[in-house]
Amino acid sequence: MGYFPFFMDLEGWEGLVAGGGTVALRKIEKLLPYGPRLTVAAPELLPEIENTPGLTLVHRVFAPSMLEGKRFVIAATDDPEANREIAVLCRERGVLVNAVDDKEQCTFLFPALLKRGELTLGVSTAGASPSAAAWVRRRAAEAVPENFGELLDGLAALRPTVRQRVPEARRADVFARLLAVGLEEGFPLPEDVLTAILEDGDKVGKVYLVGAGCGAADLITLRGHRLLERCGAVVYDDLLDPALLDAAPEEAERIYVGKRLGRHSMAQEDINALLVAKAREGRMVVRLKGGDPFVFGRGGEEALALQAAGIPWEYVPGVTSAVAVPGEAGIPVTHRGVSRSFHAITAHTADSPDGLPPRLEELAGLEGTLVFLMGLSRLEELARRLVEAGMMPETPAAVISGKNAPRPMTVRGTVEDIAERAREAGVQAPAVILVGGSAELRIGG
Repeated sequence: MGYFPFFMDLEGWEGLVAGGGTVALRKIEKLLPYGPRLTVAAPELLPEIENTPGLTLVHRVFAPSMLEGKRFVIAATDDPEANREIAVLCRERGVLVNAVDDKEQCTFLFPALLKRGELTLGVSTAGASPSAAAWVRRRAAEAVPENFGELLDGLAALRPTVRQRVPEARRADVFARLLAVGLEEGFPLPEDVLTAILEDGDKVGKVYLVGAGCGAADLITLRGHRLLERCGAVVYDDLLDPALLDAAPEEAERIYVGKRLGRHSMAQEDINALLVAKAREGRMVVRLKGGDPFVFGRGGEEALALQAAGIPWEYVPGVTSAVAVPGEAGIPVTHRGVSRSFHAITAHTADSPDGLPPRLEELAGLEGTLVFLMGLSRLEELARRLVEAGMMPETPAAVISGKNAPRPMTVRGTVEDIAERAREAGVQAPAVILVGGSAELRIGG
């Protein structure tokens, strides 16, 4: 059934730690920041315990008389039977007790603790696995900034000001935006930013152009995920793991603007205008893009539009499919002795009569790996043009549809036959096309 996590004010509570070894020391270190008055009883005490200020030290074995006036006890001797006897006495007298490594004798358990100023997180598995509780605690520590205590102090100091200057109907929104801005900028907030939040709230929006990586939700960067967890709106594309959207706050607005070949849901100009509009509402906006925003993701266009509108923005890189999808298939885009460079090229452009990249003759003569994105529908014409431009027909080539595709697969061949092989295999978009010596590598399973 688990344990209910009461949070108790231990300031001034009388407590006893029976034991003077390493386990006792760990319990003492956890308790002291919360202000109890601790007595430590054991024939021998570690030097670290001896030198810890604020403790009452008793250099002898536990005696029942030591329970007088105590509100909680930690039985942490090196004798399990002695710990059990202490626990029995405590339960008989109504004293809270924790007997180390003996859950059945405990009336309370020690959680895995994370403390950041006034924030305390406690994780318990009801004794099933302290290691699992510690694992969850470490994950929480990664998510909560080190300066979170200072942030809480800043928010607490602003509460009277918010109550005085902000109508009750707007306070919840103002506190949420103070938290979001504080997490990004820290405290104290600049006076103009604070005034904008308190008075009109329409001058502090910011847009983050975030790369989601390629495929699984956990390929996003830690920074990108943290931004997603506290955004007010997320504007997202195709080719994203749906689990990423679950990371956004429940109240965050979710706006789909994906574009795929033959199916356009929103023009780029409209997306630009949407980002500006949401930022002007005072929102913290995450523009979530597959791969990297600045690698054929039109992130540069969106950044320029935001800049022109005077909207603060920030770029958060992601893992581009040009590298990740071949890598998943065991094909490094560079490899010593095979390919000393790689070139990422869009195979879908409006700057040429047939939609293929201009100056294919120059590309065909490059050493290294050619990585073509968004080119599956033009694969046959692309391969033919590369050969016509002077590339050897037997040059290795591969087509890879990654894990975010309907049917993930890898097809290998040569420039001469890769289009036919991909067609016979039924490769579906999105797919990455590789041309060059590294395309025939098979590293891993």
